[in-house]
Amino acid sequence: MSANCIFCKIVRGEIPSGKVYEDDELLAFKDINPARPVHVLVIPKRHVESLAHVTDADAPVLGRMLAVANRIAVEQGSPDGFRIIINTGRIGNQEVPHLHLHIVGGPEPVGPMLKRI
Repeated sequence: MSANCIFCKIVRGEIPSGKVYEDDELLAFKDINPARPVHVLVIPKRHVESLAHVTDADAPVLGRMLAVANRIAVEQGSPDGFRIIINTGRIGNQEVPHLHLHIVGGPEPVGPMLKRI
């Protein structure tokens, strides 16, 4: 874990979160600034800076993150589908340097993937 990482502090219980799921490897909690009615972050408990920093050894936890996504989405109110977003680095608009995926959804369609330029 990283001493100054906000998500590592959440994992350690130093900062409260709206926890919705936890197991030995992962923690999921509601986004504090939700973009959709369902907006949950899923993070590995072990600090990994971003998707650009993963190795083959991280494959099991990455798979686990995806494997629990549907369960979390359904339990949080998005049973008819959802979107997974993993922002990576500056260009990907990653705001917190700890690997995390966003589960976004709700009762209405999420909308287009990206705005055309």
